[in-house]
Amino acid sequence: MRLSVLLPLLSLCAAAPALAVDCVQEKAIYGDEDGAYTLDFAPVEMDSAAISHAFTVSVAGTDIVLNGHVMPAGEPERTNGMIMNNCPEGDVTGEDIRTCTIWEGVVYAVGLDGKVASLPEEGQPAAAQLLLPDFGPSIRNSALWGKASVAPWDVLALKGCAP
Repeated sequence: MRLSVLLPLLSLCAAAPALAVDCVQEKAIYGDEDGAYTLDFAPVEMDSAAISHAFTVSVAGTDIVLNGHVMPAGEPERTNGMIMNNCPEGDVTGEDIRTCTIWEGVVYAVGLDGKVASLPEEGQPAAAQLLLPDFGPSIRNSALWGKASVAPWDVLALKGCAP
């Protein structure tokens, strides 16, 4: 392989570890390998004992913006996430929440070393990758399918860091 081709590839590989170390989880921006889905974390703006992380998921080429959050739950404790579409606010029922939930499951962090762990807490270095099991099939089986014509992979890689 020619050096002129190899150097840009090496610089991309070198940038990923630096990005993961320099970015905290609540500012991390992830994307799927097709460039169709972006998951943006944001600081939790409310003093909530239940929600540990907040994020949005957007779909390229559409007006789709999904809201998501992570809550520690279970025994042993895991970082459980939910991605929702146009959920009603205020006094809602469990059925209301089930109807607007697109995906629900454990959000796994995958480190540069390949180790799988819980999602880092706010203020901690961002995970290099996220694993959202069955995220792609959940999109394909939701009411969003048609507006979104590409199902995401279940693995999203760190692509950037919000200011």
